Amino acid sequence: MVSQNIVSPDDQSATFVELFFDIVFVFSVTQVVQLIHHDLMWETVGQGILVFWMVWWAWTQFTWALNAADTTNQLVEIGTLIATGVAFFMAAALPDAFHGRELEFAIPYVLVRVIGLGLYAWVASADASQAAAVRKFGAVSLSGLVAVLIGGLAGGTLQYVFWGLAIGLDIAAAVIGGRMEGWNIHPEHFGERHGLFVIIALGETLIIAAGGVAGVEWTTTLIGVAILAVGTSCGLWWSYFAHAKQKLDHALENCRGAVQSMMGRDVFSLAHFPMLFGVIAYAVAVEEAVLHPNDPLSVGGRLALAAGLVLFVGGMAGAIWRATSLILISRIAVIGVTGIAILGLAGVDPIVTLAIAFGGVVVIGVLEISAYRRTSKEVAA
Repeated sequence: MVSQNIVSPDDQSATFVELFFDIVFVFSVTQVVQLIHHDLMWETVGQGILVFWMVWWAWTQFTWALNAADTTNQLVEIGTLIATGVAFFMAAALPDAFHGRELEFAIPYVLVRVIGLGLYAWVASADASQAAAVRKFGAVSLSGLVAVLIGGLAGGTLQYVFWGLAIGLDIAAAVIGGRMEGWNIHPEHFGERHGLFVIIALGETLIIAAGGVAGVEWTTTLIGVAILAVGTSCGLWWSYFAHAKQKLDHALENCRGAVQSMMGRDVFSLAHFPMLFGVIAYAVAVEEAVLHPNDPLSVGGRLALAAGLVLFVGGMAGAIWRATSLILISRIAVIGVTGIAILGLAGVDPIVTLAIAFGGVVVIGVLEISAYRRTSKEVAA
């Protein structure tokens, strides 16, 4: 039965319209990977960071709004579908956002953000404290959106300046707004939605690996590279979903008010950005490896692989520290050594480099399974 209420019920789970909305962000992640891999230089990496922040912040702001809304309400569904259509054009323009399609990217991005803010304001109108929090967040956010449009109009160096300023204003809006009471987060839905985005990003690494294998001769080396790429992606999934995510979800469920909103902001909205950019960097390295399985990874490829693993696996350790004050020493140490080994071992075939990456995530998985079992036994005793 379709709900006529605008406010989210406490037991809301992710709905089909939200998953449909996510599809366009699958394409966006693909576009960021292609932007960086096309010309793996520092300037391109910087461009990737800027545009992926916008993709991520558009998604996460909308997720906050849908967390507060009843997503079975037909008007909410229609608003989400309109935002999906607008975001499609944002994603399509993304690779050329610094090369002739600045406004074609900026305008849809701003529209998606405005639709999300409007939806949030509508939902929050039923609760005075929530309405006040949304108004304060929205006021600072709108200044960032103006900066995006100015950067799109100006182009060149000013585009970098104003889009960088927009990121700063987004963070300022999150810091200021997160301190207020009244956000009324539904933790289960909130954690589920962010987990689904992680799956989107990790799924992209599998798509890239499959794309490199399809339509070419399957040599022993290529098969080995593909197996290691898929295995490492599965290891990354395990490092997030097996035990770590539950710690984040539990921490969010066990706090209230402004403490909870700041937890959601820091652990999910902010900490997940470098983690997910790490997945993108990892995908760039995988693409190079499967396209050239007999050639050593370039310096940029090794940097992308090492940075990707450290950002995702190490970033999750940072999120857990923020949520629980627990320092995952073994995770940090192993992923650090893995990254150093990848960077230091030049001139070897990609199958060796990927074997190091796979070995690192497997060791982390084994150590954390052992630690989890020890803790479970101690609690049971």
